[in-house]
Amino acid sequence: MRVGIICAGDREVAPFLPVIDRCRVTEKAMLRFYEGQISGVDIAALYSGVCKVNAAIAAQILIDSFGVNIIINAGTAGGMREDLNVFDLAISTETAYHDVAPDILTGFHPWMETVYFKADPQLLELSRKAVRRLEPEGRVYWGRMVTGEAFISDAGRKAINERFSPLTVDMETASIAHVCHVNGIPFISIRCITDTAAHSGSAHFEENCARASAIAKEMTAALLAELREQL
Repeated sequence: MRVGIICAGDREVAPFLPVIDRCRVTEKAMLRFYEGQISGVDIAALYSGVCKVNAAIAAQILIDSFGVNIIINAGTAGGMREDLNVFDLAISTETAYHDVAPDILTGFHPWMETVYFKADPQLLELSRKAVRRLEPEGRVYWGRMVTGEAFISDAGRKAINERFSPLTVDMETASIAHVCHVNGIPFISIRCITDTAAHSGSAHFEENCARASAIAKEMTAALLAELREQL
């Protein structure tokens, strides 16, 4: 088993780097991959850069060049549901694009039954065990995440909520799930909330990113520990 960990930005991957045992670095396609072990599990971690294409590039390279057979997307996200607070954790049960026409995915390649990419059932079960082990400082929610090519402000929040009723919104999760879907690779996303409807805007993201990234790292490491026990 080898697990790929994709973060969007350098501050999101930063908490992982000090805890990678026997770390070695490889550069490919303008990306820097950190290989080693976390919680006794072989991993390859990186930050992909923000947006769907960057995240998809990273995911496919992890599969093709680094031999990962599980991918975890870890980092931060904007909270969409009203009961979410800053520093709560969101774990994906399914994810979708909020800015792609539905029939693109269902009527054409990859001919999906719905627009939703499902998280892996075993990873979901292990994530619940990991939460009980970790006892994180904030609340933990499992649910839908949506992805699109924009930082969502108050102006765009209502339309997305009406169509998808998601927990969170970001710019990478669905594209990584898409790559995992076509490759038959188990996937899950772990995102910590940096901003909400009540605390919206890029200023709140900047203020909260470091702490939220550390919380997402702790949850990811706890999930890796659960995976190790399955070996």
